[in-house]
Amino acid sequence: MNTPNTSTAARREPELLGQTVVLIGGSAGIGLETARRARAEGADVVITGRNPERLERAARELGVQRTAAFDATDAAALRNFFRDLPDPVDHVLVTAGGPSYTPLLEMDADQVREALSDHVVLGLEIARNAAGKMRPGGTLLLMGGTGGRRVRRGLGIVPAATAALPPFVAALALELAPVRVNLIAAGFVDTPLSASLLKDKLDERREELRENLPIGRVVGPADVAALAVHIMANTALTGATYDIDGGQQFAF
Repeated sequence: MNTPNTSTAARREPELLGQTVVLIGGSAGIGLETARRARAEGADVVITGRNPERLERAARELGVQRTAAFDATDAAALRNFFRDLPDPVDHVLVTAGGPSYTPLLEMDADQVREALSDHVVLGLEIARNAAGKMRPGGTLLLMGGTGGRRVRRGLGIVPAATAALPPFVAALALELAPVRVNLIAAGFVDTPLSASLLKDKLDERREELRENLPIGRVVGPADVAALAVHIMANTALTGATYDIDGGQQFAF
């Protein structure tokens, strides 16, 4: 029986060799780690973010040549970014934006509309602007969550917003084909955003997760980045939602 030569197996071709990956919100956390992973897999990476200084630091760290500092929710800035971006583009990951945990009765009508439509509107605007630049078989990859699937006190409008994303992604995958559209639904991920939301309760939350998650550890940005790159590389995946929360939705 022949066994593969270890050195030959180690010399596999990078999964994203010669491809271009755009990270909308790529200067920190999940976006930054995905940029790092994509670079390691041979991709040319373009990172964007709102904070020019943080974006510059990320670009230096990763050796990225192309960056753009703008607010992704600014429709004109988003349109100009994709218009000026050399084509073709293979993959776009959107990590910009975050949840709102304001109690329902404290939200006015505009806040409710924004919270419910934030990720959907942003995803749709990016799809419109990116579609003409993307290669067939590439993927638009959006971020959602698993924590909002169960209605609990303190989550506010988050469960409703969470429920809207999977069918939106599936419908958009049909309209954008042959470009693929997928959704990553994460639980708690140990990122700077999580730290800013939890503040002095961060360590307590980490310990709670280590003790209760089936995987026995906290999910980090590199875990999500590995999933993102897999979805980019596997051209059979579209219209689907991929959970990555270490079993959080079942343990709590």
